[in-house]
Order: sequence, then structure tokens, then C-alpha cells
Amino acid sequence: MRRRLFTKIVLTRIVVAMSGGVDSAVAAALLKGQGHEVIGVTMRLPSYSAGGQRSRTCCSLEDIADARRVAQMLGLPFYVKDCEREFEAEVIDYFIAEYLSGRTPNPCIPCNQKLKFHFLWEWAQELGASRLATGHYARLAHLPPEGRSVIRRGVDPFKDQSYFLFNLTQNQLRSTLFPLGGYTKEEVRGMAQALALPVADKAESQEICFIPDRNYAAFLQGRGGASHEAIRPGPILNRQGEVLGQHKGLPFYTIGQRKGLGLSSREPLYVVDLLPERNSLVVGGKEELAGDCFLVERVNWSAFSEPPQTLEASVQIRYRHPGAEATITPLGGDRAWVVFRQPQRAITPGQAAVFYRGEMLIGGGWIARSVR
Repeated sequence: MRRRLFTKIVLTRIVVAMSGGVDSAVAAALLKGQGHEVIGVTMRLPSYSAGGQRSRTCCSLEDIADARRVAQMLGLPFYVKDCEREFEAEVIDYFIAEYLSGRTPNPCIPCNQKLKFHFLWEWAQELGASRLATGHYARLAHLPPEGRSVIRRGVDPFKDQSYFLFNLTQNQLRSTLFPLGGYTKEEVRGMAQALALPVADKAESQEICFIPDRNYAAFLQGRGGASHEAIRPGPILNRQGEVLGQHKGLPFYTIGQRKGLGLSSREPLYVVDLLPERNSLVVGGKEELAGDCFLVERVNWSAFSEPPQTLEASVQIRYRHPGAEATITPLGGDRAWVVFRQPQRAITPGQAAVFYRGEMLIGGGWIARSVR
């Protein structure tokens, strides 16, 4: 028997954030097919390449055109919402500031929280919408007795995107729908093809939308960062403090990086630490990348109004990390201390650490620093 996506909810109007890809297109089609009044909206973001064509990214001018074609085919009202100013302030400025501080940012997370689930949701309410829907592969659940809203992993383990949603607030979760959470990517492609949607076979977006060529150094320099004091040469050290060479500027490196160090060694060397206060880059062998303790800041406890004194959970320290068992100790305020049972590779300041119990996302925050 075909499983149902979710129980029918009586709603008057739903705004769907349409990126121009197959996922948000199918999300809109599913909600339309269930009888909801659906409105499509695409964010217009700054263009960072000639003509706005950003191959294998999202939110380009081409993507806006694709979203419009899908909306027209489905008979949906469609809007393009200018988000350039908000994107610059909430995503670009954050991205640059994190790199200049010696951390490695994940711009997709604040883009989701600040633009899709805040800015777009405020606009959707002005249209009289009751919910905002997206094409994320994630599911929602509600916990008794308080009825707190939590995110569960999508059923497709290869496409689950719950990691990027850890910092959504209770109000944001209660106003959100994830129509694709109960489907696999293969099923979504199949539905798009059955509906003859013009984006049915469109390739996945796999790059940061504002750096299509993955040249972070050129982007930072091009945005006026070249004169920043954080972008200046400095020593490359080993753990013993010996100088092995010179780096070009800490923002051009990240934990776990091997290429581009300009060092010769009998054994492969990796970036194992960045020391902004000393403008020093620390390298070491593969075994020196492993760590088991780190501090997390700006924690959002989605499953708890007040977390327990300690808890056990699987902790995911980057999107493609499989997660590992750990003990989490809340420190008061919005900080927590995490200790893995087994050391993990490349615990990277600036990345998100997301906490799970089974399929349920119970909280998460930002890695501040790791301790060997």
C-alpha cells in the first residue's frame, strides 16, 4: 500500500519557497494536489557571476525562470521576492566574518533560518498564508506533554537535510511544512517525470550559490577583504612549534586541508589547527586530525525547554559526517561541552554540531573550539 505523505491538514493558503529545482517543484505539486491554495515564491539574490548563470548552484536567474515555468504549469500565483539586502547582511557578511576569524562557515544554515524561515515567512503572513513549505528532506513531529515541535530525519538517508535546520525556533517549526520528508529522491524524480514538470531531470545544486567556482580566496579578496589584517602571511608550524613554512593568510585554510600548503614532507600533512591570535597555521599527520572534546555555542535545544544536566546522543559535526555517540553536558546559557566516545576526524570551529536521538533532532549549535 502506498504510504501517505502526511495527514491532510485543513489550511487556507500555503506559500512554497521554490528554488527552481525539482524538489521544491514537487513539494508545490503535492500540496496543490491535496487541495491547498498554493502560492510560489522565489528569492532573488545578488548575482556573483556574469549573466547570473551559476551552474549547479541555486537561486540564479535561470533558476528563477525555471520556478516560474513550474508555477505556470501548476496554475500557481508566483512571485519573485527581492532578498538581496537580507542575503548580504545575513549570509555574505557572516561568511566573510567567520573566515576572517579563523573559522569555517556553513552559509546554508543561516540562509535557511534567516531568509527562508524568517524573512519569507513574514512576507507569507502578509499574504494571509498559514504555512510556509519547502523542498527539504526532513520531517516534523510533536513531543508530549508540551507539544514541542521537533525535526526528524528524512526517510532517504542519502538526502536527509535535517542537519541544516537545527536552529529553527519553535515558532518557525510550527509554521513550516516539509512535504518531501516521507519520500526518497528517486520517488520525487519519478513524481516530477509523471507530472511532466520541466525541471524533472534538472541536475542537483551542489555548490555555494555565491561562489560557483569554489574559489573562496578570490571571493574574500574581491569583497575588500584583502586589506583586512586577518589576511596576511604567517608561519606554518608543527605541534612542537617548529616553523615549516609560510601560509598566505588564515582565511584561505580549513581544518583537514591537505592541498595548497606548499610544504614537502615524507608523510602527508594536514591543517590541524588555526591560531588567529598568533596568525599561525598548525599542520600534522593524519592521526593528529582526530579529537574527542569540543565546545559548542549558541545551542538551540529544540526538544527541551530546559535540557537535562547530561545526555547521550549521536552528534553530527558536518553534513556528510555519519554521526558518532557522545556525552553532552549543557554549561548554562547557550553553551555545551561534547565528548565523543571515539575520536573523530577534523572537528572544525565554525561548523554546526547537531544532536540526534535516533531519527529525532534534539538540538545543535556551533563548534567554538576543540581540545585534544
